Amino acid sequence: MDDDRFRPPTDGTRTAPAVLRLVLGAALVAVAALTLTPDGTGWAWGSPVAELRWYAGGLDSATTMVQLLGNLGLLVVPGALMVLLWPASGRPDRLAGAALAAGTAVELLQWALPLGRVVSPLDAVLNAVGAVAAGLLVRHVRQAQARPSVRSALTAPAHGRSSLLRHN
Repeated sequence: MDDDRFRPPTDGTRTAPAVLRLVLGAALVAVAALTLTPDGTGWAWGSPVAELRWYAGGLDSATTMVQLLGNLGLLVVPGALMVLLWPASGRPDRLAGAALAAGTAVELLQWALPLGRVVSPLDAVLNAVGAVAAGLLVRHVRQAQARPSVRSALTAPAHGRSSLLRHN
Protein backbone atom coordinates (compact mmCIF):
# COMPACT_ATOMS: atom_id res chain seq x y z
CA MET A 1 0.00 0.00 0.00
CA ASP A 2 1.72 3.14 -1.24
CA ASP A 3 -1.04 5.54 -0.26
CA ASP A 4 0.46 8.65 1.42
CA ARG A 5 -2.60 8.97 3.68
CA PHE A 6 -1.36 6.02 5.74
CA ARG A 7 2.24 7.10 6.14
CA PRO A 8 3.30 8.90 9.31
CA PRO A 9 4.23 12.53 8.71
CA THR A 10 7.91 13.25 8.27
CA ASP A 11 7.75 16.90 9.34
CA GLY A 12 8.08 16.21 13.05
CA THR A 13 4.41 16.80 13.92
CA ARG A 14 4.23 13.52 15.83
CA THR A 15 7.67 13.81 17.35
CA ALA A 16 7.22 17.21 18.99
CA PRO A 17 4.29 16.25 21.26
CA ALA A 18 6.06 13.02 22.23
CA VAL A 19 9.20 14.92 23.18
CA LEU A 20 7.17 17.50 25.10
CA ARG A 21 5.39 14.72 27.02
CA LEU A 22 8.75 13.20 27.86
CA VAL A 23 10.04 16.58 29.10
CA LEU A 24 6.83 17.04 31.11
CA GLY A 25 7.35 13.66 32.74
CA ALA A 26 10.95 14.56 33.58
CA ALA A 27 9.82 17.91 35.01
CA LEU A 28 7.27 16.18 37.24
CA VAL A 29 9.92 13.74 38.45
CA ALA A 30 12.13 16.73 39.28
CA VAL A 31 9.24 18.35 41.21
CA ALA A 32 8.78 15.13 43.17
CA ALA A 33 12.51 14.88 43.87
CA LEU A 34 12.64 18.47 45.09
CA THR A 35 9.56 18.28 47.29
CA LEU A 36 9.14 14.68 48.41
CA THR A 37 12.61 13.68 49.54
CA PRO A 38 12.95 13.17 53.29
CA ASP A 39 14.25 16.05 55.36
CA GLY A 40 13.67 14.48 58.76
CA THR A 41 10.58 12.80 60.15
CA GLY A 42 6.98 13.83 60.58
CA TRP A 43 5.85 17.25 59.36
CA ALA A 44 5.37 20.80 60.59
CA TRP A 45 2.58 23.29 59.89
CA GLY A 46 3.55 26.48 58.08
CA SER A 47 1.14 29.20 59.17
CA PRO A 48 0.24 31.29 56.11
CA VAL A 49 0.17 34.53 58.14
CA ALA A 50 3.57 33.85 59.73
CA GLU A 51 4.98 32.87 56.34
CA LEU A 52 3.66 36.04 54.69
CA ARG A 53 5.31 38.12 57.42
CA TRP A 54 8.55 36.19 56.93
CA TYR A 55 8.50 36.87 53.18
CA ALA A 56 7.55 40.54 53.58
CA GLY A 57 10.23 41.16 56.20
CA GLY A 58 12.97 39.19 54.46
CA LEU A 59 13.01 40.36 50.88
CA ASP A 60 16.58 41.55 51.45
CA SER A 61 17.60 38.08 52.68
CA ALA A 62 19.09 35.56 50.25
CA THR A 63 17.47 32.69 52.15
CA THR A 64 14.02 34.26 51.89
CA MET A 65 14.46 35.03 48.20
CA VAL A 66 15.61 31.48 47.42
CA GLN A 67 12.55 30.11 49.20
CA LEU A 68 10.20 32.58 47.47
CA LEU A 69 11.64 32.07 43.99
CA GLY A 70 11.80 28.32 44.53
CA ASN A 71 8.10 28.21 45.40
CA LEU A 72 7.19 30.44 42.47
CA GLY A 73 9.36 28.44 40.08
CA LEU A 74 8.48 24.91 41.17
CA LEU A 75 5.66 24.38 38.67
CA VAL A 76 6.75 26.81 35.95
CA VAL A 77 7.98 24.13 33.52
CA PRO A 78 4.95 21.83 33.98
CA GLY A 79 2.61 24.84 33.60
CA ALA A 80 4.27 25.97 30.39
CA LEU A 81 4.40 22.46 28.93
CA MET A 82 0.75 21.84 29.77
CA VAL A 83 -0.27 24.81 27.60
CA LEU A 84 2.08 23.73 24.80
CA LEU A 85 0.66 20.21 24.78
CA TRP A 86 -2.99 21.08 25.41
CA PRO A 87 -3.67 24.65 24.24
CA ALA A 88 -7.21 24.63 25.68
CA SER A 89 -5.65 24.42 29.15
CA GLY A 90 -4.28 27.95 28.62
CA ARG A 91 -7.51 29.55 29.79
CA PRO A 92 -6.84 31.29 33.12
CA ASP A 93 -9.54 29.35 35.01
CA ARG A 94 -8.33 25.96 33.76
CA LEU A 95 -4.71 26.85 34.33
CA ALA A 96 -5.37 28.12 37.86
CA GLY A 97 -7.42 25.04 38.74
CA ALA A 98 -4.77 22.61 37.52
CA ALA A 99 -1.93 24.58 39.12
CA LEU A 100 -3.69 24.85 42.49
CA ALA A 101 -4.48 21.14 42.37
CA ALA A 102 -0.82 20.32 41.69
CA GLY A 103 0.48 22.63 44.42
CA THR A 104 -2.08 21.27 46.88
CA ALA A 105 -1.14 17.69 45.96
CA VAL A 106 2.50 18.41 46.80
CA GLU A 107 1.55 19.84 50.20
CA LEU A 108 -0.84 16.96 50.94
CA LEU A 109 1.86 14.42 50.11
CA GLN A 110 4.31 16.27 52.34
CA TRP A 111 1.71 16.04 55.12
CA ALA A 112 0.80 12.38 54.50
CA LEU A 113 4.35 11.06 54.17
CA PRO A 114 6.81 11.22 57.09
CA LEU A 115 9.28 13.47 55.27
CA GLY A 116 10.05 16.09 57.90
CA ARG A 117 8.76 18.85 55.63
CA VAL A 118 6.80 22.02 56.37
CA VAL A 119 3.25 21.86 55.04
CA SER A 120 2.13 25.29 53.87
CA PRO A 121 -0.97 26.41 52.01
CA LEU A 122 0.96 29.53 50.98
CA ASP A 123 3.54 27.34 49.23
CA ALA A 124 0.74 25.72 47.20
CA VAL A 125 -0.55 29.16 46.19
CA LEU A 126 2.93 30.39 45.25
CA ASN A 127 3.52 27.21 43.21
CA ALA A 128 0.24 27.88 41.38
CA VAL A 129 1.06 31.54 40.74
CA GLY A 130 4.31 30.56 39.01
CA ALA A 131 2.60 27.88 36.90
CA VAL A 132 -0.23 30.21 35.87
CA ALA A 133 2.21 32.98 34.93
CA ALA A 134 4.26 30.58 32.80
CA GLY A 135 1.20 29.07 31.15
CA LEU A 136 -0.30 32.47 30.33
CA LEU A 137 3.03 33.62 28.90
CA VAL A 138 3.17 30.56 26.64
CA ARG A 139 -0.42 31.18 25.58
CA HIS A 140 0.35 34.82 24.78
CA VAL A 141 3.43 33.92 22.73
CA ARG A 142 1.52 31.25 20.78
CA GLN A 143 -1.30 33.67 20.03
CA ALA A 144 1.16 36.35 18.95
CA GLN A 145 2.85 33.89 16.60
CA ALA A 146 -0.50 32.89 15.10
CA ARG A 147 -1.52 36.49 14.32
CA PRO A 148 -0.15 38.07 11.19
CA SER A 149 1.95 41.05 12.06
CA VAL A 150 0.88 44.56 11.10
CA ARG A 151 4.08 44.95 9.13
CA SER A 152 3.44 41.85 7.01
CA ALA A 153 -0.14 43.01 6.40
CA LEU A 154 1.10 46.41 5.23
CA THR A 155 3.74 44.98 2.92
CA ALA A 156 1.61 42.15 1.49
CA PRO A 157 0.63 42.46 -2.16
CA ALA A 158 -2.61 44.35 -2.72
CA HIS A 159 -5.59 42.14 -3.53
CA GLY A 160 -8.61 44.34 -4.06
CA ARG A 161 -10.38 45.88 -1.08
CA SER A 162 -9.07 43.47 1.54
CA SER A 163 -5.57 44.94 1.52
CA LEU A 164 -4.51 47.45 4.13
CA LEU A 165 -2.24 49.16 1.64
CA ARG A 166 -3.76 50.18 -1.68
CA HIS A 167 -1.85 50.82 -4.83
CA ASN A 168 -3.38 53.63 -6.92
